[in-house]
Amino acid sequence: MYSPTHPSALLAEFAAALRHDMIPDAVLRRTEDLMLDTLASMLAGSSARPVRTIAAYGDAMGPASGPSENLVSGRGTSPVFAAMANAAAAHMVEQDDVHNGAVFHPAAVVFPPAIAVAQALGRSGPELLAACVAGYEVGIRVGEFLGRSHYRIFHTTGTAGTLAAAAAVGNLLRLDSDQMLNALGSAGTQAAGLWEFLKDAADSKQLHTARASANGLMAAWLARDNFTGARQILEGAQGMAAGMSSDADPAKLTDGLGTRWAVLETSFKFHASCRHTHPAADALLKAMQENDLRAEDIVRVETHVHQGALDVLGPVVNPVTVHQSKFSMGTVLALIALHGRAGLAEFDAAPGNPEVAAFREKVSMELDPEVDSAYPLRWIGKVTVHTADGRRITARVDEPKGDPGNTLSRREIEDKALRLGTYRNAASEEAVLALIQKVWQLAEAERVSSFMMDDSA
Repeated sequence: MYSPTHPSALLAEFAAALRHDMIPDAVLRRTEDLMLDTLASMLAGSSARPVRTIAAYGDAMGPASGPSENLVSGRGTSPVFAAMANAAAAHMVEQDDVHNGAVFHPAAVVFPPAIAVAQALGRSGPELLAACVAGYEVGIRVGEFLGRSHYRIFHTTGTAGTLAAAAAVGNLLRLDSDQMLNALGSAGTQAAGLWEFLKDAADSKQLHTARASANGLMAAWLARDNFTGARQILEGAQGMAAGMSSDADPAKLTDGLGTRWAVLETSFKFHASCRHTHPAADALLKAMQENDLRAEDIVRVETHVHQGALDVLGPVVNPVTVHQSKFSMGTVLALIALHGRAGLAEFDAAPGNPEVAAFREKVSMELDPEVDSAYPLRWIGKVTVHTADGRRITARVDEPKGDPGNTLSRREIEDKALRLGTYRNAASEEAVLALIQKVWQLAEAERVSSFMMDDSA
């Protein structure tokens, strides 16, 4: 008999019961913004080799057609293989969203399975939006619960993301509270993702989002047929926290459920790089603009960072690929210094560029007590710039571009979507403009149809 007496159960009850009319309008509009941002990120990542490899696996294992849209191959397939391919693509170009407090990228693991299942089941636009909110609220709280110690070893988007995907899909499947608890149990026992891949420039990051989306979907689908899972997978004596964290806080799992909307706390990514580089990038740009500096004027840049940045970026000392370059503080700051931006085109040209390599050697990371104590709730950017004429310039940014207090307008989101969607000719400008309108009209859609494919074909 279901009794919501512990955090996992309360979280499941919330995710199962959430409906469109229970969600504030501002939360729904932000979910639309995040969905457009993510769909455009999927298009931008669709041609990358790791993404194509995962999509090819789906093509080999899955059906030749199906009700769910695969944005990588441009055709229909089963929900699970559409979710896998799209989730891999969403996380490829490092432009998907992030929740600071959870250190978690919800979009890449919530939207792909939710959209795939909504298309397969013929759910409405409002139902899809509500399910995505459920996924965000669950996944973010799981990430916060697991804490900083978890993130040092585990890629939270792969771990907490599995439960986020299960919650979103479970909501679309209309699971009751008991079934949703089973879904979270089955999701948690599959949750995985380790940071070791960064040292080798391995492709694992795309595998993490692909499997989190697919495994979460599987967990929810099994629960619909009353497949059971651990009932305290998060806080139990042999659950996720016991094996994956030393600072887990169960109170974070139920913090403000139904009143505090974590969707509104989620940040858009302005630079096409790991979020840990953004605060310093914005601070360097501020220092250069306010002091009329050029790259050649700078002899050294000290970035003052939190421990999480050192843990994730520190192992990347000699980036050899475009994707690995996005986890190199020196490379990101070199692009800011040389071009004033660190976008997709700048990263594509970075590997092997001697100017980028030379500036990269000028950049160091230092643990800063103030920055570290504020993290992860606040990601403060601080740099000290030493110039060739002997000046020592400091700059600080308290809210990087894209954070809730310094967010993107809908116009800026549309502009970003156009840049991403047309990247490497993934889609035409006309097709991306049509995609934008489909997302803005989703709240009125009686049935979630394809976003890029011709449904009449």
